[in-house]
Amino acid sequence: MEGLTMSMKDAEPVVDKAGAERRRFRRVRVDLPGRLFIPSDAREARCTISDLSPGGAAIVCEIIPDAGTPVVLYVDGFGRFEGNVVRRDGSGFGIAFVCTPSKRERTAEQLILFLNKTLVDDSVVRRHERSNQKGFAKFTRADGQIVQCEVMDISVGGVSLKTDIKPPIGEFVLIAQIAGRVARHHIDGIGIEFVGQEKTADVPVHQINVVR
Repeated sequence: MEGLTMSMKDAEPVVDKAGAERRRFRRVRVDLPGRLFIPSDAREARCTISDLSPGGAAIVCEIIPDAGTPVVLYVDGFGRFEGNVVRRDGSGFGIAFVCTPSKRERTAEQLILFLNKTLVDDSVVRRHERSNQKGFAKFTRADGQIVQCEVMDISVGGVSLKTDIKPPIGEFVLIAQIAGRVARHHIDGIGIEFVGQEKTADVPVHQINVVR
């Protein structure tokens, strides 16, 4: 996972950089459910995001990784973030995001809507609201292999599949004519992140159908 590989000797510069990030980006107090994934040992756990900014987040979780550990964070309503742990604090820790300027701009826009949620439709903030659409489907791997699977849930940002075949993280696949990338492995299968999301971002989640 490009941009996430880090040795422990790099942890101190990351902490210093995180301090600068906190000064650059306004942190917003939130109470959002999320999911933490640690690529180095394939651990994952549910977590709570207690504050969030375009540059990072504070996390409360039963798993507290060491400083410098690369992680992937899924924040309900905000999507997927890659980053590195920059501090540990009691029952939680902080991470600094590794993302593009456009991703940070989008997160800033989402946070503005979050702060003004009494003035806007909550569905605008939750662009990646998930549906419990279930059923059998299939996806095509990069080598042409067709894999039978079962849809566990889906959003405009991606889909979670139950399957015994787990392509490597980062492999591109095709499901129901929608291009995607394997973003994570979980106990029952894989999570696929749709690519070219401008094609699906404004489509209501109930209108995205990958079930055959």
